[in-house]
Amino acid sequence: MNRLAYLIRRLLLVIPTFLGITVVCFSLTRLLPGGPVDVKLMEMRGMGAGENRSSTGVQQVDEKYREELNKQYGFDRPVYEQYYTWLVKKRMGMAISSYDYPNRTAWQLISARIPVSLWFGITSFLLSYLICIPLGIAKALRHRQTFDAVSSVIVFVGYAIPAFALAMVLKMLFCGTVEGLWDVFPLSGFGSAEASTLPPLKRLADYAWHMALPVACYVSGNFAVLTLMMKNSLLDQVASDYVRTVLAKGATRKRAIWLHAFRNALIPIATGFGAILTVLFAGSIIIESIFEIPGMGRLSWNALNSRDYAVFMALLALTSVLQLLGNLVSDFCYMLIDPRIHFGGK
Repeated sequence: MNRLAYLIRRLLLVIPTFLGITVVCFSLTRLLPGGPVDVKLMEMRGMGAGENRSSTGVQQVDEKYREELNKQYGFDRPVYEQYYTWLVKKRMGMAISSYDYPNRTAWQLISARIPVSLWFGITSFLLSYLICIPLGIAKALRHRQTFDAVSSVIVFVGYAIPAFALAMVLKMLFCGTVEGLWDVFPLSGFGSAEASTLPPLKRLADYAWHMALPVACYVSGNFAVLTLMMKNSLLDQVASDYVRTVLAKGATRKRAIWLHAFRNALIPIATGFGAILTVLFAGSIIIESIFEIPGMGRLSWNALNSRDYAVFMALLALTSVLQLLGNLVSDFCYMLIDPRIHFGGK
């Protein structure tokens, strides 16, 4: 009962937390200079969107046109009224038309990118956990042996290389950008132009062919953290008193590890489960930009760079809800892994 009450309290706390996040960010988009109105005014005057937004050209623009733009975007109303419209009437901004693409709503733009981000997110998550957990266990069971030392060097080298640097190196080596090197993988994109017309198995192979290098960059940074977390957690459990007690009672080392220590060693790993929902949708701005992948990360970067606050706030609302729900998933995983954990009980 204590656990159920705790989860209910956490679920109720999602509402004020979400409101706090969105109120602050929404207010900043309305108060900070250089918003979509200024961008449109500069475009009308022939200025680049990245130039100084306080320049004389912008200041001399007809105020009537500025008022029309403010009315078109709804900026002429009080901020609290704009926020209510965004949250309730426009369904967290999902029904607002994009400033850059007036014929498409924020949700239409987001929903078109979700399948791509899901492909990369799910694949990266499965590869990370299905490889790192067994690898961490193997390193713990062979602690201070040759396998442990060699695998540690490989893992740390991958962790030390930034994702964008690894992406550029992989493109240079395997995408034919340098003459004389291997031209094995496609240079960019999520699939071939004819992928939609291919049979299911060939389409899946085409997607895998395009995803190989980006996914390698996705998971490279997580390998060291997850592997060493699993290894150290298992070593701590193996050295615990309850494991020594099990061994003293005549149990084999294999039984003590797999039936007693392993389950408790998964508790620190469960903290990462809460971020799954966000990672699956958010994507990676850098990797998606380098490989020209039409995912959520690239969409959020383009929206922020062009001051398309309609799309940016919708993305922020979506990722905030997913992150908050992900924290609940972590707590639920704690309860499943270790029933001894009590929340609020005496």
